[in-house]
Amino acid sequence: MSFNHHQLQCRISHTLWTALQAEQRRTGDSIAHMVERALANELDLKHHSLFQVSTSSALVEGVFDGCTCVRDLKRHGDFGLGTFEGLDGEMVMLDGVCYQIRAGGMAHVVADSTLVPFATITRFVADQHFRVDQAGSLEELLNQIDGQRPSDNFFAAFRVEGSFENISLRAACKAEPGEKLVDAIEHQNQFVAAQQLGTLVGFWAPAYAKSISVPGYHFHFINAAGNFGGHVFDLSAKELQVGMHVETDVHLAIPETQQFMAADLASDTSSALELAEKNTARQQGPA
Repeated sequence: MSFNHHQLQCRISHTLWTALQAEQRRTGDSIAHMVERALANELDLKHHSLFQVSTSSALVEGVFDGCTCVRDLKRHGDFGLGTFEGLDGEMVMLDGVCYQIRAGGMAHVVADSTLVPFATITRFVADQHFRVDQAGSLEELLNQIDGQRPSDNFFAAFRVEGSFENISLRAACKAEPGEKLVDAIEHQNQFVAAQQLGTLVGFWAPAYAKSISVPGYHFHFINAAGNFGGHVFDLSAKELQVGMHVETDVHLAIPETQQFMAADLASDTSSALELAEKNTARQQGPA
């Protein structure tokens, strides 16, 4: 798979070309990356900016009412993850297309009017590409990614493309009224699949952001056909291509819903969030 979504061919002056080559020697960046970054700046596209709707602590406390829509999310980026109103499935946004993943991993493209209570979005332009030759587990993959992150104190987005020999996933089921996240995941749908070609969409968040974001890594998967995916628990894969996008500008949109305003968000929700992110009980057979 290629990270280049479109090819651009044009003629530039000798002066510009010489300047590009000099900057490449100075920074070590690829010319393609420098051109993409310059175009993003010229077109006033927010670069290295992460946009998040609501907080992880609110999600743990069961604040599942929609507070924005997919159309508004797309104004802030083309890459991300989250969930939908009522905790109705997993969200993946890839190349500006937003997917909803429900029971059994069945995925479909959602309407721009679909409501969202929580999401993390960015405009993905890889700062660095690298290859992972083999990962026998999600932990092995993350250990190799760890060596590429510049700091534990920066947010980062990761796009991981390739063929996954096995992948263990879940899709959140719609919560009952009044349920908190830990209660809702008791009836989540979990499953495994083999030989899946597709993309991991994920983020790293620093430990200091634990009341706002999911600390550490958080990955969702969508296959190449766009019809299967979920929240990632484990995997095995070979020859993965990884793109890393470092985030240095974070924007948090606070919901103005009655549910958010009435929620008690003062307690430490770290243990409940970890249980929700890593719970792997009740797995089903291969999909």
